[in-house]
Amino acid sequence: MKKINISPAIEGIIFDCDGTLADTMPLHWEAWHETLEFFDAKCPQDFLEDLKGVPTKTIVEKINKSFGYALDPNLFSEEKERRLLSKLYRVKSIQPVEDLARQYKDILPMAVASGSLRNSVLETLKGIQMNDFFDTVITANDALSPKPDPAVFLEAAKRIQVKPENCLVLEDSDAGIEAAKKAGMHFIDVRPILT
Repeated sequence: MKKINISPAIEGIIFDCDGTLADTMPLHWEAWHETLEFFDAKCPQDFLEDLKGVPTKTIVEKINKSFGYALDPNLFSEEKERRLLSKLYRVKSIQPVEDLARQYKDILPMAVASGSLRNSVLETLKGIQMNDFFDTVITANDALSPKPDPAVFLEAAKRIQVKPENCLVLEDSDAGIEAAKKAGMHFIDVRPILT
């Protein structure tokens, strides 16, 4: 894994949570497949992976449309969230991203902007011992349009009081990268760093 360097022009950092700050994706996939099985449904892993960063309810709607199911997005989302929360005690941080957050803690304002529900994001941050690192945490509970819409990143910039063009976003999903671009922010796709 490589070290992350940032430009001196950066005045604030915005982190995605799942797959960026924390290696939660294996836990998410477990929860997805268990919940699908619970509702007597199936969905290929690659279908889910292509929708990484998209809210659960939206993914369920796409599963219904693509595979002919009539899953209730709200019930499914609640069950998947319950299963995920029971697994988050096993979460690990993603070291180069954690190192960057530690390096800039108390130096630059920092935010988390996630498409996940607040409970799972807060439990994840607690699990990786970073729950006191961030000036603000924005989640799906904030009722903003999901990535690739830039709303979550623009709200994060507003809350940390940094102009969008002076923010750096760290992301691991295509939807998140697209949202950062639309927001006019600098971004780092962490996927190549993790290999």
